[in-house]
Amino acid sequence: MKKFDCAIFDLDGTVLDSTALWNEIDRDFFAERNLVLPVDYAKKISPMGFYGAAVYTVKTFELEESVEEVLDVWHKMAVERFTHDVGLKPFAKEYLEYLKEQNVRLCIATASNRELFEPALERNGVLGLFDSITTISEVKRGKGFPDIYLKAAQTAGRDASECVVFEDILEGIKGAKLGGFYTVCVYDKQSAKDEEKIREISDRYINDYSELM
Repeated sequence: MKKFDCAIFDLDGTVLDSTALWNEIDRDFFAERNLVLPVDYAKKISPMGFYGAAVYTVKTFELEESVEEVLDVWHKMAVERFTHDVGLKPFAKEYLEYLKEQNVRLCIATASNRELFEPALERNGVLGLFDSITTISEVKRGKGFPDIYLKAAQTAGRDASECVVFEDILEGIKGAKLGGFYTVCVYDKQSAKDEEKIREISDRYINDYSELM
């Protein structure tokens, strides 16, 4: 593991144990519209952010609902779950506290929405540990590109060479690598199908954060 003074964390599947929740939302959303949920749907929309995912869904499945209406449905379905149910990945809090003790700057780089993740992070006692938050809405391209990680590093006043990016999805690892970042992939069941490819391109692969302490 390289030395670093800035850690950039994805949230869903990396810090928050929330990917199963999104699977439930996808399943319920498609079932209510009598549609078959494609097996690769979650993988396709994960790097897009909410708006991009809604545009893709409306267009691909020829929904009668507008993008804004789909976003509203997703938002209402997710808020309740994130506010009350979502927990942290194993040893995430302990590792964040460990890094904070080492004076490492902690940053968030996420495709999620503040109204969802902030209550979850607050309830789990880690929101105050982060020095900055960058969301996909602040950059032009999704997580297959380095934009969000470069923005997060810039916000922290750091160069990519001084940072480590923690991600759980293949597209996130690819994007961070394109930006010149050292990458650590955190195991998540949702992305396990890409494990072989992720191991090939990531600098480090962990099952949980206890391996880094």
